[in-house]
Amino acid sequence: MKHTDIKELFEKSEKYLNAVQTVCGWVRTWRDSKSIAFIELNDGTCLKNLQLVFDKEKLSADSFKDALVVGAALQVEGEFIPSERNGFEMLVKSVTVLGGCPQDYPLQKKHHTLEFLRTIPHLRPRTKYFEAVFAVRNKLSFAIHNYFQEHGYKYVHTPIITGSDCEGAGEMFRVTTMPWNLGSKTEQEYFAQDFFGRRANLTVSGQLEGEMAAMGLGKIYTFGPTFRAEHSNTTRHAAEFWQIEPEVSFADIHDIIEIAEEFIKYIIKYVLEHCSEELAYFDERVEKGLIDKLNHVISSDFAKVTYTEAVEILKKSGREFKFPVNWGCDLQTEHERYLTEEYFKKPVFVVDYPAEIKSFYMKQNPDGKTVAATDLLVPGIGEIIGCSEREADLNKLVNAMKIRNMPLEAYGEYLDLRKFGSVPHSGFGLGLERIMMYVTGVQNIRDTLLFPRTVGSL
Repeated sequence: MKHTDIKELFEKSEKYLNAVQTVCGWVRTWRDSKSIAFIELNDGTCLKNLQLVFDKEKLSADSFKDALVVGAALQVEGEFIPSERNGFEMLVKSVTVLGGCPQDYPLQKKHHTLEFLRTIPHLRPRTKYFEAVFAVRNKLSFAIHNYFQEHGYKYVHTPIITGSDCEGAGEMFRVTTMPWNLGSKTEQEYFAQDFFGRRANLTVSGQLEGEMAAMGLGKIYTFGPTFRAEHSNTTRHAAEFWQIEPEVSFADIHDIIEIAEEFIKYIIKYVLEHCSEELAYFDERVEKGLIDKLNHVISSDFAKVTYTEAVEILKKSGREFKFPVNWGCDLQTEHERYLTEEYFKKPVFVVDYPAEIKSFYMKQNPDGKTVAATDLLVPGIGEIIGCSEREADLNKLVNAMKIRNMPLEAYGEYLDLRKFGSVPHSGFGLGLERIMMYVTGVQNIRDTLLFPRTVGSL
C-alpha cells in the first residue's frame, strides 16, 4: 500500500509539509478529551513518534474509536503540519484499522523492565529501547562490511556445519538426522548411519576455513552465525551469536593489531555518525557518558602491554581480586576491567599469552612459553577481540595438537596449508553482540539479539 515512512516525513519535512500524506504504523500511546484526541504512531523507521491529531469537530468519534487502542496497526491519511510542541504532527482526515489489538496486549505501559521484555521477544521490537538496539545493530553490521570492502577484503561464507572443532574445547552442538533411540551398539555405528556418515557439528568459528581461503585470496573476512554449547549463564554469553573473522596472508601479529585498532575505530565512528538519535537515547537512558566514551576511543591510541607486564601491574595494584593473579592464569573480567578502566583508562592490547591457555593454532614465540596472541580489552566490557598470528610451521603445529590430544586426521586439510606454500598469516575474531554491548551500553547480551539462545532457553 502506498504510504510515506515517518522517518522520511521528519527528515525531508519541507517536501511534505502542509500537504495530505498517508502513513502506516502501530499505536504506541493515545489520549482523549472532549474536543480532541491524540495518537502517538510509530512505524519502526525512526525512534520519534508521529503525533496524530483527531479534531472531533471535523471527525465523528465513531470514525476513529477503534484506532484508540495501544498496539493497533493503522493506515492514516492527514495533513502534515508544523507543531510548536512536537515540531510536526498530522491532522487526521481518515484512519483505517489494519490490525486490531485486544486489551491483553502485553505492551500497555510506556516502560517495561528488560527482564519482562525477554519473556516476549516477538514483541520487543515494538518498544523504543529495542527499536534503538536493532537500528544500531543494522548500521554496525553495514559498517563492518564497509570497512572490509573498502580495504580490499573478499567476503567468504564458511560452513555452518563442520566436522572439526576450531577451538578444541569440545563445546559444540551436534547436527544429526538420526532418532535418539536408534539402538546402535557403538558410537561409530550410530554415526555411520547418519547423514554425513560421521559426526557433524554446528561451527564455533569459521577461522580454519577462512585461513584456507586467505591462502589463495590474500585477505578475506567471514561474518555469520556461530554456536557454542557452553554452559555459561552470564550476561556476556549466548549459545548463538554472530562473529566477524578476518584472515590476512603475509601479516604478523603486529600487522593484525594495527588492523584491529583501525577496524574498531572505523565501525565506532560510523555508528556515531549514522546513529546519533539512538546513541543519544542510550546515553540518556542506559549509560551516562556513552557518547563521550566512544569519542574517546576513536581519538585515543590504544595501549599495548605484554601479558607478563599485565600480571605485574595487577599484582602491584593493591587490589584484592576475587580470582588471584599469577603468571599462567587466564585473565578474568575483573582483571581486564582494572587494566582498561583504572590503569590505562583506554582500550589496551595484551600480547604474548602463555601457550597453555591459548588455542593450538597460535604461533609459538621463541621463548617456548608464550604465543603471538593478543586480546583487545575495552573499558566496561573486558575482552572484545581475540587476535593471533597463526602457526605457519607444520612441525610446531602438529606438536601443539598432539599435546592437546587432538585427532590429526580430522585436520588434514588444515595441516596441508603448512605443507603447500605456507606463509605468515594472522586474524582475529569479534563477536557482533560484544561490540553491540560496548557501543550501546546495553548490559546483557540477550538484549542485543532478536531471539537470544542461551542455556535452557530456546
